[in-house]
Amino acid sequence: MADGALITTNALDYRAALPQAGALLGLDLGTQTIGTAFCDPGWRFASPGKTLKRGKFGADREALAALVRERAVQGVVIGLPLNMDGSEGPRSQSSRAYARNLAAALDLPVLLWDERWSTASAEGALIAQDMSRAKRAERIDSHAAAVILQAAIDALAGGFA
Repeated sequence: MADGALITTNALDYRAALPQAGALLGLDLGTQTIGTAFCDPGWRFASPGKTLKRGKFGADREALAALVRERAVQGVVIGLPLNMDGSEGPRSQSSRAYARNLAAALDLPVLLWDERWSTASAEGALIAQDMSRAKRAERIDSHAAAVILQAAIDALAGGFA
């Protein structure tokens, strides 16, 4: 994109910036880790990926760029941590800054998606699988990324089916 990659909270604008199909990368940005998830090229289902140790942006960028190349990713969905009343706080601003840096580095469109209930939903699913507390702690971020990505692709597919 000549003017830089699109960053939006609007699923319709994001959909218009994407090709007709292609894998998407979902991210749940924590202070110490980054949960990743991927969806199939037809945008039907999201699956948890790796949980990456969060470091300086340069290291994060290289790790995420490798995943983008490996999976032929066409766009990124980043969880936007809104307050329960829908307002944005410091964590939202941090996610927006990360999105700007990542969109510029990868030259891919980025959708910021409401993540208010993603971790609770992921935790509930892992508990339902009778997963131990230790294993849940290892996997929660990537499962939350999958919840975020699934909600986004449901919206993308719902508006264009």
